[in-house]
Amino acid sequence: MATIKDIARGAGVSPAAVSRVLNGDLSLAVGEETRARIFAEAERLGYKPGRLKQMKRNTERAGRTVSLLLWCSLEEERDDPYYASIRRGVELRCEELGLTLGQTLRGRQPAAAARKCDGWIVVGGSMELRELLDIHPDPGTIVLVDRYDDLPEYDSVRLHFRQAVQQALHHLLELGHERIAFIGGGGFSEGRSLHFERILREKGLFDPSLVRTGGWSSADGYRMMTDLLEGPVRPTACFAASDPLAIGALRALHDRNISVPDDLSVVGFDDIDLAAYVQPPLTTIRAYPEQMGKAAAQLLIERLEGREAPAHTIVGTKLIVRSSSGPPK
Repeated sequence: MATIKDIARGAGVSPAAVSRVLNGDLSLAVGEETRARIFAEAERLGYKPGRLKQMKRNTERAGRTVSLLLWCSLEEERDDPYYASIRRGVELRCEELGLTLGQTLRGRQPAAAARKCDGWIVVGGSMELRELLDIHPDPGTIVLVDRYDDLPEYDSVRLHFRQAVQQALHHLLELGHERIAFIGGGGFSEGRSLHFERILREKGLFDPSLVRTGGWSSADGYRMMTDLLEGPVRPTACFAASDPLAIGALRALHDRNISVPDDLSVVGFDDIDLAAYVQPPLTTIRAYPEQMGKAAAQLLIERLEGREAPAHTIVGTKLIVRSSSGPPK
């Protein structure tokens, strides 16, 4: 059976260097050519083939750097934990895979601050990718998460928004609601608002006067619900594009002595931790953003390790019924 000394002799390096390379010690100052020579000699000598393959893969992965680009600011991420959960999923899966997570950038113009890396995970928004491609010209190692523009050449991870909105509206329609409002955070809730409009139009129930868009915070939800209540048509139910928006809407209803769900039902989206503890507990659509982040890191490592064809992952949702929804009066 081959030993560390045998490999060192054949590769022309010290046994200590062989041991450290085979154990994935990246602090060792040896060139890639020397690492490759050590692994090649170990393979030639048949050094513990199964373990050697795993060590080689771990060493290669640890040498790869993944960067993360988020459309949202830190303040927006605090307002809506959805994107924080995606980021956490990316971080956890990179750690599990042995990938090095490099930069985390925010905003629409990353080029000035971006450094070279092996792959990018781009989360959310509709930011242009041209500047990113200027510094990272390989779309095959860019994974898009929670983007809904038509870019089939990129790997992508998306929520099944059609399913999610169908779940929310089917629940409200089954309860007997017909005047259903929508509040959402502007362009980034487009997937939800488009399906909301399509489904209600098919049933002859869509009313554009019951749609409000703005920011993503609970304060925005409060303002949009207040505006709805001051409009010409009083809804009997509201679907909010995020739980923080729904929580703000609940506060606006409480301040006006409007009973939930007796006078107006509210359904949120995300199922954040707080959703079960507001008053009344919030009916919502459970999304799985952490799973989305993990799936993105998985797609990227598959590309880095040889997969050629683009792949697209769709993550499902689940309706969680609590006390904020009920039949209309």
